[in-house]
Amino acid sequence: MKKQGIGARQARVGCVQWQMRPFVSVANFLQQVEWQLASLASYRCDFAVFPEFFSAPLMTLTPKLDTWYAMRELASHSQAIIGAISAMAVHYKINVVAGSLPLVSDHRLFNIACFCHRDGKIEHQAKLHPTPGEKADWDMQGGISLQTIDSDCGRIGMLICYDVEFPELPRLLAEQGIDILFVPFWTDSRQGYQRVRYCAQARAIENEIYVVLAGSVGCMPQLACLDVQYGQSAIFSPSDIGFPHDAIVAEATANVETVLVAELDLDKLAKVRTSGSVRNSQDRRRDLYRISWVGAADKQGIAKKRTAGKRPGK
Repeated sequence: MKKQGIGARQARVGCVQWQMRPFVSVANFLQQVEWQLASLASYRCDFAVFPEFFSAPLMTLTPKLDTWYAMRELASHSQAIIGAISAMAVHYKINVVAGSLPLVSDHRLFNIACFCHRDGKIEHQAKLHPTPGEKADWDMQGGISLQTIDSDCGRIGMLICYDVEFPELPRLLAEQGIDILFVPFWTDSRQGYQRVRYCAQARAIENEIYVVLAGSVGCMPQLACLDVQYGQSAIFSPSDIGFPHDAIVAEATANVETVLVAELDLDKLAKVRTSGSVRNSQDRRRDLYRISWVGAADKQGIAKKRTAGKRPGK
Protein backbone atom coordinates (compact mmCIF):
# COMPACT_ATOMS: atom_id res chain seq x y z
CA MET A 1 0.00 0.00 0.00
CA LYS A 2 1.31 3.45 -0.86
CA LYS A 3 1.52 5.94 1.98
CA GLN A 4 1.83 9.71 1.87
CA GLY A 5 2.07 11.34 5.25
CA ILE A 6 1.13 9.95 8.63
CA GLY A 7 -1.94 7.73 8.44
CA ALA A 8 -2.51 8.28 4.72
CA ARG A 9 -3.85 5.25 2.88
CA GLN A 10 -3.47 4.97 -0.86
CA ALA A 11 -3.67 2.07 -3.29
CA ARG A 12 -2.47 2.04 -6.88
CA VAL A 13 -4.71 0.08 -9.26
CA GLY A 14 -3.86 -1.15 -12.75
CA CYS A 15 -6.62 -2.31 -15.12
CA VAL A 16 -5.71 -4.50 -18.07
CA GLN A 17 -7.89 -3.72 -21.08
CA TRP A 18 -7.28 -7.15 -22.54
CA GLN A 19 -7.01 -7.77 -26.26
CA MET A 20 -8.75 -10.99 -27.29
CA ARG A 21 -6.35 -12.77 -29.67
CA PRO A 22 -5.62 -16.36 -30.69
CA PHE A 23 -3.16 -18.32 -28.57
CA VAL A 24 -1.38 -21.48 -29.62
CA SER A 25 -1.28 -22.92 -26.09
CA VAL A 26 -2.05 -22.23 -22.44
CA ALA A 27 1.62 -21.41 -21.95
CA ASN A 28 1.40 -18.81 -24.73
CA PHE A 29 -1.64 -17.29 -23.00
CA LEU A 30 0.20 -17.15 -19.67
CA GLN A 31 3.14 -15.41 -21.32
CA GLN A 32 0.81 -12.56 -22.27
CA VAL A 33 -0.62 -12.47 -18.73
CA GLU A 34 2.87 -12.29 -17.24
CA TRP A 35 3.91 -9.51 -19.61
CA GLN A 36 0.94 -7.44 -18.43
CA LEU A 37 1.66 -8.17 -14.75
CA ALA A 38 5.32 -7.31 -15.11
CA SER A 39 4.34 -4.02 -16.72
CA LEU A 40 1.94 -3.09 -13.91
CA ALA A 41 4.43 -4.20 -11.27
CA SER A 42 6.97 -1.80 -12.80
CA TYR A 43 4.44 0.97 -12.08
CA ARG A 44 4.34 -0.26 -8.46
CA CYS A 45 0.67 -1.14 -8.63
CA ASP A 46 -0.94 -2.76 -5.61
CA PHE A 47 -3.66 -4.37 -7.72
CA ALA A 48 -3.81 -5.70 -11.27
CA VAL A 49 -7.27 -6.38 -12.69
CA PHE A 50 -8.11 -8.61 -15.67
CA PRO A 51 -11.50 -8.90 -17.42
CA GLU A 52 -14.24 -11.50 -17.27
CA PHE A 53 -13.54 -14.68 -19.29
CA PHE A 54 -10.18 -13.32 -20.46
CA SER A 55 -9.08 -16.91 -21.16
CA ALA A 56 -11.90 -17.38 -23.72
CA PRO A 57 -9.55 -17.30 -26.77
CA LEU A 58 -8.21 -20.68 -25.62
CA MET A 59 -11.44 -22.17 -26.97
CA THR A 60 -9.79 -21.97 -30.39
CA LEU A 61 -7.49 -24.81 -29.26
CA THR A 62 -10.46 -27.17 -29.77
CA PRO A 63 -12.28 -25.48 -32.68
CA LYS A 64 -14.54 -28.42 -33.57
CA LEU A 65 -16.39 -28.40 -30.24
CA ASP A 66 -19.74 -26.64 -29.99
CA THR A 67 -20.06 -23.85 -27.43
CA TRP A 68 -21.44 -26.03 -24.60
CA TYR A 69 -18.53 -28.46 -24.72
CA ALA A 70 -15.99 -25.78 -25.62
CA MET A 71 -16.73 -23.86 -22.41
CA ARG A 72 -16.21 -27.00 -20.35
CA GLU A 73 -12.98 -27.72 -22.17
CA LEU A 74 -11.92 -24.15 -21.40
CA ALA A 75 -12.75 -24.77 -17.74
CA SER A 76 -10.33 -27.70 -17.70
CA HIS A 77 -7.45 -25.20 -17.98
CA SER A 78 -8.65 -22.84 -15.23
CA GLN A 79 -7.00 -24.45 -12.20
CA ALA A 80 -3.61 -24.42 -13.91
CA ILE A 81 -4.14 -20.78 -14.94
CA ILE A 82 -5.07 -19.78 -11.38
CA GLY A 83 -2.01 -21.53 -9.98
CA ALA A 84 0.28 -19.84 -12.48
CA ILE A 85 -1.19 -16.37 -11.86
CA SER A 86 -0.93 -16.87 -8.10
CA ALA A 87 2.77 -17.65 -8.52
CA MET A 88 3.15 -14.48 -10.62
CA ALA A 89 1.37 -12.43 -7.94
CA VAL A 90 3.94 -13.58 -5.40
CA HIS A 91 6.87 -13.10 -7.77
CA TYR A 92 5.90 -9.60 -8.87
CA LYS A 93 4.52 -8.60 -5.45
CA ILE A 94 1.16 -7.50 -6.82
CA ASN A 95 -2.38 -8.50 -5.86
CA VAL A 96 -4.22 -9.85 -8.89
CA VAL A 97 -7.94 -9.90 -9.65
CA ALA A 98 -7.58 -12.73 -12.15
CA GLY A 99 -10.64 -11.63 -14.09
CA SER A 100 -13.06 -14.51 -14.15
CA LEU A 101 -12.63 -18.06 -15.31
CA PRO A 102 -15.04 -20.95 -15.89
CA LEU A 103 -14.78 -23.69 -13.27
CA VAL A 104 -16.64 -26.97 -12.97
CA SER A 105 -17.66 -28.11 -9.49
CA ASP A 106 -19.77 -31.21 -8.88
CA HIS A 107 -20.50 -31.40 -12.64
CA ARG A 108 -21.84 -27.82 -12.63
CA LEU A 109 -20.29 -24.90 -14.48
CA PHE A 110 -19.64 -21.63 -12.65
CA ASN A 111 -18.09 -18.28 -13.56
CA ILE A 112 -15.50 -17.55 -10.85
CA ALA A 113 -13.54 -14.40 -10.06
CA CYS A 114 -10.22 -15.20 -8.37
CA PHE A 115 -8.26 -12.89 -6.10
CA CYS A 116 -4.59 -13.88 -5.89
CA HIS A 117 -2.96 -12.18 -2.91
CA ARG A 118 0.68 -11.30 -3.29
CA ASP A 119 1.42 -13.51 -0.28
CA GLY A 120 0.11 -16.57 -2.17
CA LYS A 121 -3.39 -16.85 -0.74
CA ILE A 122 -6.24 -17.33 -3.25
CA GLU A 123 -9.90 -16.38 -2.72
CA HIS A 124 -12.92 -16.81 -5.01
CA GLN A 125 -16.22 -15.12 -5.79
CA ALA A 126 -18.73 -16.79 -8.09
CA LYS A 127 -20.93 -14.79 -10.42
CA LEU A 128 -24.36 -14.85 -8.78
CA HIS A 129 -26.41 -13.84 -11.82
CA PRO A 130 -25.49 -15.61 -15.07
CA THR A 131 -26.91 -13.74 -18.04
CA PRO A 132 -29.73 -15.32 -20.06
CA GLY A 133 -27.21 -16.10 -22.80
CA GLU A 134 -24.78 -17.78 -20.38
CA LYS A 135 -27.56 -19.95 -19.03
CA ALA A 136 -28.94 -20.85 -22.45
CA ASP A 137 -25.64 -21.46 -24.28
CA TRP A 138 -23.46 -22.90 -21.50
CA ASP A 139 -25.87 -23.97 -18.74
CA MET A 140 -23.95 -21.64 -16.43
CA GLN A 141 -24.99 -21.80 -12.78
CA GLY A 142 -25.13 -18.91 -10.33
CA GLY A 143 -23.12 -18.91 -7.10
CA ILE A 144 -24.76 -18.81 -3.67
CA SER A 145 -22.30 -16.83 -1.54
CA LEU A 146 -21.05 -13.25 -1.32
CA GLN A 147 -17.86 -12.33 0.47
CA THR A 148 -15.56 -9.47 1.31
CA ILE A 149 -11.79 -9.92 1.03
CA ASP A 150 -9.21 -8.42 3.35
CA SER A 151 -6.25 -7.42 1.20
CA ASP A 152 -3.07 -5.76 2.37
CA CYS A 153 -4.55 -2.50 1.06
CA GLY A 154 -7.87 -2.74 2.84
CA ARG A 155 -11.15 -4.54 2.39
CA ILE A 156 -12.35 -5.14 -1.15
CA GLY A 157 -15.14 -6.95 -3.00
CA MET A 158 -15.51 -8.53 -6.44
CA LEU A 159 -18.62 -8.74 -8.61
CA ILE A 160 -18.60 -10.07 -12.15
CA CYS A 161 -20.21 -7.95 -14.87
CA TYR A 162 -24.01 -8.47 -14.68
CA ASP A 163 -23.87 -8.74 -10.87
CA VAL A 164 -23.14 -5.02 -10.55
CA GLU A 165 -26.55 -4.32 -12.10
CA PHE A 166 -28.16 -5.64 -8.90
CA PRO A 167 -27.69 -2.83 -6.34
CA GLU A 168 -28.36 -5.08 -3.36
CA LEU A 169 -24.98 -6.83 -3.76
CA PRO A 170 -22.68 -3.76 -3.60
CA ARG A 171 -24.83 -2.42 -0.75
CA LEU A 172 -24.26 -5.61 1.25
CA LEU A 173 -20.52 -5.44 0.53
CA ALA A 174 -20.37 -1.75 1.47
CA GLU A 175 -22.10 -2.46 4.76
CA GLN A 176 -19.27 -4.94 5.43
CA GLY A 177 -16.76 -2.14 5.02
CA ILE A 178 -15.26 -2.47 1.52
CA ASP A 179 -13.42 0.50 0.03
CA ILE A 180 -12.91 -0.85 -3.51
CA LEU A 181 -15.23 -2.96 -5.65
CA PHE A 182 -13.60 -4.73 -8.59
CA VAL A 183 -15.85 -5.56 -11.57
CA PRO A 184 -14.33 -7.70 -14.34
CA PHE A 185 -16.69 -7.49 -17.33
CA TRP A 186 -17.20 -8.73 -20.86
CA THR A 187 -19.75 -7.00 -23.12
CA ASP A 188 -20.46 -7.44 -26.82
CA SER A 189 -22.32 -4.19 -27.52
CA ARG A 190 -22.20 -0.58 -26.48
CA GLN A 191 -25.64 -0.93 -24.91
CA GLY A 192 -24.43 -3.84 -22.81
CA TYR A 193 -21.35 -1.90 -21.78
CA GLN A 194 -23.41 1.13 -20.82
CA ARG A 195 -25.58 -0.99 -18.53
CA VAL A 196 -22.48 -2.17 -16.68
CA ARG A 197 -20.80 1.25 -16.69
CA TYR A 198 -23.73 3.34 -15.48
CA CYS A 199 -24.71 0.82 -12.82
CA ALA A 200 -21.09 0.66 -11.62
CA GLN A 201 -20.90 4.44 -11.38
CA ALA A 202 -24.17 4.54 -9.46
CA ARG A 203 -22.81 1.90 -7.05
CA ALA A 204 -19.72 4.06 -6.41
CA ILE A 205 -21.80 7.14 -5.66
CA GLU A 206 -24.53 5.57 -3.55
CA ASN A 207 -22.14 3.41 -1.49
CA GLU A 208 -19.27 5.92 -1.25
CA ILE A 209 -16.66 3.48 -2.61
CA TYR A 210 -14.34 3.19 -5.59
CA VAL A 211 -15.53 0.88 -8.38
CA VAL A 212 -12.98 -0.49 -10.85
CA LEU A 213 -14.09 -1.88 -14.24
CA ALA A 214 -11.77 -4.01 -16.39
CA GLY A 215 -12.97 -5.25 -19.78
CA SER A 216 -11.75 -6.92 -22.93
CA VAL A 217 -11.62 -5.67 -26.51
CA GLY A 218 -10.98 -7.08 -29.97
CA CYS A 219 -13.04 -9.38 -32.15
CA MET A 220 -12.29 -13.01 -32.99
CA PRO A 221 -14.50 -14.27 -35.83
CA GLN A 222 -13.13 -17.77 -35.16
CA LEU A 223 -15.38 -17.90 -32.07
CA ALA A 224 -19.07 -17.05 -32.20
CA CYS A 225 -19.00 -15.76 -28.62
CA LEU A 226 -16.12 -13.37 -29.44
CA ASP A 227 -17.13 -12.16 -32.87
CA VAL A 228 -18.17 -8.73 -31.51
CA GLN A 229 -16.97 -6.88 -28.41
CA TYR A 230 -17.17 -3.43 -26.86
CA GLY A 231 -15.09 -2.42 -23.85
CA GLN A 232 -13.84 0.62 -21.99
CA SER A 233 -12.19 0.11 -18.60
CA ALA A 234 -12.79 2.80 -15.99
CA ILE A 235 -12.45 3.69 -12.32
CA PHE A 236 -15.28 5.54 -10.56
CA SER A 237 -15.39 7.45 -7.27
CA PRO A 238 -18.02 9.07 -5.05
CA SER A 239 -19.35 12.36 -6.39
CA ASP A 240 -18.39 15.03 -3.90
CA ILE A 241 -15.82 17.74 -3.21
CA GLY A 242 -12.32 16.32 -3.25
CA PHE A 243 -13.11 13.73 -5.94
CA PRO A 244 -13.04 14.27 -9.73
CA HIS A 245 -15.79 16.61 -10.88
CA ASP A 246 -17.40 13.88 -13.01
CA ALA A 247 -16.74 11.10 -10.45
CA ILE A 248 -14.44 9.38 -12.98
CA VAL A 249 -10.95 8.80 -11.61
CA ALA A 250 -9.69 7.43 -14.92
CA GLU A 251 -10.98 5.78 -18.08
CA ALA A 252 -9.32 4.05 -21.00
CA THR A 253 -9.82 4.72 -24.68
CA ALA A 254 -12.60 2.41 -25.85
CA ASN A 255 -11.82 -0.72 -27.86
CA VAL A 256 -8.02 -0.59 -27.86
CA GLU A 257 -5.52 -2.70 -25.95
CA THR A 258 -4.08 -0.68 -23.07
CA VAL A 259 -3.59 -0.50 -19.32
CA LEU A 260 -5.18 2.01 -16.97
CA VAL A 261 -3.28 3.04 -13.82
CA ALA A 262 -4.66 5.24 -11.06
CA GLU A 263 -3.92 6.13 -7.45
CA LEU A 264 -6.88 5.78 -5.09
CA ASP A 265 -6.95 7.80 -1.88
CA LEU A 266 -8.78 5.57 0.59
CA ASP A 267 -8.78 8.17 3.37
CA LYS A 268 -11.03 10.36 1.23
CA LEU A 269 -13.71 7.69 1.46
CA ALA A 270 -13.77 7.83 5.26
CA LYS A 271 -13.98 11.62 5.10
CA VAL A 272 -16.84 11.75 2.59
CA ARG A 273 -18.82 9.20 4.61
CA THR A 274 -18.73 11.36 7.74
CA SER A 275 -18.53 14.93 6.43
CA GLY A 276 -19.47 14.92 2.75
CA SER A 277 -22.08 17.17 1.14
CA VAL A 278 -24.42 14.19 1.48
CA ARG A 279 -23.87 11.11 3.64
CA ASN A 280 -25.68 8.19 2.09
CA SER A 281 -24.60 5.62 4.64
CA GLN A 282 -25.33 7.77 7.69
CA ASP A 283 -28.61 9.13 6.33
CA ARG A 284 -30.08 5.79 5.25
CA ARG A 285 -33.44 5.21 6.97
CA ARG A 286 -32.69 1.87 8.55
CA ASP A 287 -35.78 2.32 10.70
CA LEU A 288 -37.84 2.00 7.50
CA TYR A 289 -35.94 -0.41 5.22
CA ARG A 290 -32.92 -2.67 5.08
CA ILE A 291 -31.23 -5.35 2.97
CA SER A 292 -30.26 -8.74 4.37
CA TRP A 293 -28.49 -11.78 2.94
CA VAL A 294 -30.58 -14.98 2.94
CA GLY A 295 -28.77 -16.93 0.21
CA ALA A 296 -27.50 -19.79 2.37
CA ALA A 297 -31.04 -20.75 3.29
CA ASP A 298 -31.86 -21.34 -0.39
CA LYS A 299 -28.98 -23.71 -1.06
CA GLN A 300 -31.09 -26.87 -1.12
CA GLY A 301 -33.75 -25.31 -3.32
CA ILE A 302 -31.19 -24.05 -5.82
CA ALA A 303 -29.54 -27.45 -6.01
CA LYS A 304 -32.84 -29.12 -6.93
CA LYS A 305 -33.20 -26.86 -9.96
CA ARG A 306 -29.77 -27.62 -11.40
CA THR A 307 -29.11 -30.04 -14.20
CA ALA A 308 -26.07 -31.73 -12.61
CA GLY A 309 -23.92 -30.92 -15.63
CA LYS A 310 -26.10 -32.60 -18.24
CA ARG A 311 -26.44 -30.83 -21.50
CA PRO A 312 -29.93 -29.26 -21.85
CA GLY A 313 -32.21 -31.61 -23.74
CA LYS A 314 -30.03 -34.64 -23.06
